[in-house]
Amino acid sequence: MGGVGTFLKDAWLLARPYFVESEERWLARGLLAAVIALALTNVGLSVLINFWRGAFYTALGDKDWTSFIELLLFWCRNKNGFTFGFTLLAFIHVGAFIYEYYLMQLLQIRWRRWLTDKYLNDWMADRAYYKISLAGSHELGTDNPDQRITEDIRDFCDNSLSLTLGLISRIVTLFSFLSILWGLSAAIQFWGVSVPGSLVWIALVYAIIGTICTHYTGRPLAALVFRQQRVEADFRYSLVRVRENVEGIALYRGEHEETTNLLHRFMAIYGNFRAIMNRTLLLNLVTGTYSQAALIFPFVFVAPGYFAGRYPQGVIFQTIDAFGQIQSALSWIVDRYGTLASYRAIVERLATFHRSIEAARVVDANLIRTESADNTLQVRDLDLALPNGMKLLEHAHLTITGGHSVVITGRSGSGKSTLFRALSGIWPFARGEFQVPKNMFFLPQRPYIPLGTLRHVITYPTDATHHDRGELAQLLRDVGLPHLVDRLDRDDNWPQSLSGGELQRVAVARALLAKPSWIFLDEATASLDPKSEAEIYQVLRTHLPDATFVSIAHGQSVAELHGGQIVFERSGTMPGVLTAEAPA
Repeated sequence: MGGVGTFLKDAWLLARPYFVESEERWLARGLLAAVIALALTNVGLSVLINFWRGAFYTALGDKDWTSFIELLLFWCRNKNGFTFGFTLLAFIHVGAFIYEYYLMQLLQIRWRRWLTDKYLNDWMADRAYYKISLAGSHELGTDNPDQRITEDIRDFCDNSLSLTLGLISRIVTLFSFLSILWGLSAAIQFWGVSVPGSLVWIALVYAIIGTICTHYTGRPLAALVFRQQRVEADFRYSLVRVRENVEGIALYRGEHEETTNLLHRFMAIYGNFRAIMNRTLLLNLVTGTYSQAALIFPFVFVAPGYFAGRYPQGVIFQTIDAFGQIQSALSWIVDRYGTLASYRAIVERLATFHRSIEAARVVDANLIRTESADNTLQVRDLDLALPNGMKLLEHAHLTITGGHSVVITGRSGSGKSTLFRALSGIWPFARGEFQVPKNMFFLPQRPYIPLGTLRHVITYPTDATHHDRGELAQLLRDVGLPHLVDRLDRDDNWPQSLSGGELQRVAVARALLAKPSWIFLDEATASLDPKSEAEIYQVLRTHLPDATFVSIAHGQSVAELHGGQIVFERSGTMPGVLTAEAPA
């Protein structure tokens, strides 16, 4: 955790874009100004209520029935001057409070919407989401992006507004009541010197002592809250993983292992929360003692003057109220320390997420990609590595002529799938020169299945409404899925309701719909039997007779379906080589 300066700088950097750079900055500033104006109106009303309280209790002490009734209604004018009545003040106060809260909620949700849009776009831009997942949370300083985009952005907007408005209100309250309490306070003798405004100085010293004690007691809370958010997100992610892999867990009889793992992660929540409890207990002990003692302080100091007959009853209550307002304003840190600790953790998490996105977006392959003029794929001087720096290829060359079918083989773990990613242009740990043909399509071994209807799954990532239902139905029949035609418009959990082979057939239908001139298949039919694999390749060739096929495969059955073969040979941790061989 950084210092206070770093925390404030990060908070400003996170808040600044919406109010300074966004397209709705003027509306945001207007809403913020309105909320601040209403908050200050409430402070002003508190000052008027303070004067009302003095006049009201004086009327009670004097048994002045006329002034008592007028002070309950709209206004009162008597020998003590003009004072607004309680009904009028309460009506205005309630209205200002209601609209302050409403406009603050409106500003909060609009700010959250804008920040969510910004972070989602930044996270997706330049495949930052993918690069962060490759490097891992340790290297790029982030974890659980889903929590940061949902919970942290929500809490940042909420706490930023409530803390800022609270601080502004406390500052204005302090200066508004300072002159009142100063005028009502008697002078005290200190080392022979008469010091005016005694209650003001008492409130100031008391608040300083309370703030120091609160800070040193609650300082560890920020780090504990930061960790609590992380372990909560880890536990939630583990539960989601179980939900997404129920069949595999059931087949392996892994219930005990999964339960043990989930309970282990929950115990991290439990242990950290107990630490938060213990620290909060100490903090509440300090703040509770501080708040309770503050209730009696003004009585102790004004009681002698009251009993000596120097002050009327109304002045006593006015003085006590003014002291409470100033003491509360000076005690803002004490009263909000728990919220500040949580807010600091939120700012830290969002700031690290922002920095990780920025870092990931500049991490990119040092590749020179140009379009091939003769429909040929050429790779020159390719260096290919893993995120940990291990070299898979060094100064490698590869040429594949259009119109042919080539299979890339090699031992498991040699780096074939990584080469597949580099050819697609998404692998950031590569260097070299690529000449690539137009209209390439890549089919991974595990196809991505988005949420939605089967129609949306097949047409992803294009708009499903642009494709005729009859066309999609025929594609399903062609790839061997006629039983799914009637479910085209059904929204289902497709990764679980379809088998691995069916999912790969759906991905092939997606490729047929795209009509590419080059298709790269990374074991894209591995879940099918050899006969079904041959049928799928025949469907591809029938629909796309002029397309070039580049497949990565282990099985000999797939290799036999291609006219050429490239072997990816690598031994141990040494860089591998690409060797072209004659068709089998």
